[in-house]
Amino acid sequence: MADTIPHTEPRKPPLPDDARKPTWPWQLEPRSWRFALRKTVREFSSDNCPDSAAALTYYAVLAVIPGLIALVSILSLLGNGQKFSEMLLSIAQQVAPESAVSLLNTVLDQASSRQFAGAALIVSIVVGIWSASAYTGAFSRAMNRVYGVAEGRGFVRLKFTQLLVTLVGMMLIVVMTVLVAIGDTTATAISQYLGLGDQAVLIWTLAKWPLLILAIILAIALLYYATPNIKQPKFRWVSMGALVALVAIVALTVGFTFYVSNFSSYDRTYGALAGAIIFLVWVWLSNVALLFGAEFDAELERARQLQAGIAAEHGIQLPLRSAKKIAKTNAKEAKDAAEGAGIRIEQQRREKHNEK
Repeated sequence: MADTIPHTEPRKPPLPDDARKPTWPWQLEPRSWRFALRKTVREFSSDNCPDSAAALTYYAVLAVIPGLIALVSILSLLGNGQKFSEMLLSIAQQVAPESAVSLLNTVLDQASSRQFAGAALIVSIVVGIWSASAYTGAFSRAMNRVYGVAEGRGFVRLKFTQLLVTLVGMMLIVVMTVLVAIGDTTATAISQYLGLGDQAVLIWTLAKWPLLILAIILAIALLYYATPNIKQPKFRWVSMGALVALVAIVALTVGFTFYVSNFSSYDRTYGALAGAIIFLVWVWLSNVALLFGAEFDAELERARQLQAGIAAEHGIQLPLRSAKKIAKTNAKEAKDAAEGAGIRIEQQRREKHNEK
């Protein structure tokens, strides 16, 4: 957002939920909406979001196998690991390109084939969650660039936040998988077992897709809220940026699937690697959509502040979660600068001495 990432906290920034700011989207004036949309597009480019999406894709690929191993291991404790793998693959077949589904099937087979017991199971879960949190860490750095702030949280606090967000994200994946997997037949069986009528099945059939959409938006909103080093306004279950990101992911997935099916030459160009390349491009497009939604959320916050009379034209005015690491970094840079100046001054003295 800012031209450069500052190393110090903004001077007396207003509270995240300053009463002067518009609370609801419809309270924003048309001019503020136009400003936010225009700035979103510009900042998306100036913050190098496509490059950040590429970095997120790298970490996503590194995280997917240990993350799935951890998730399958956790569910295996309940005897549902294999069932979860089958449900997740079924969902992927409905929303992802065929080549990406094939690669996911391979990953799930690897995750399901690794059997652990006792302490080894606990270790595998911890290692899996720790490795999967690398994506959350990369997303945190990208969000800091979006808001134009430096990371000020210490390692322990930052890593704990990333692990917690990763774990909650895994649980939301389970919820989303179950929502999609419970079809009419299963819903009818459950309804009969619980003594509910046919109306319960009808209600579930109508409600599960809106619930799935809400779960996805909640997962995205959690990333937007918890990862950057800023104190955001109070958490909202439905973030405008998360909604934009979801729509963009769906649109890009549909468009990319159509392109791969009808016009692409991935098979001829990449041969046996075509499936992996298609999967990587799809993950990259999804991350592009996530960062665009993050930029939109940030620019809406800027528009709210500007409409409230807060000077946010050069940077969004939100307090940092922590500035401790920033202070340490500044002290180290000052020490390095002093040492560098000493080297330069000593050299100048030598040159003057030689001239004499």
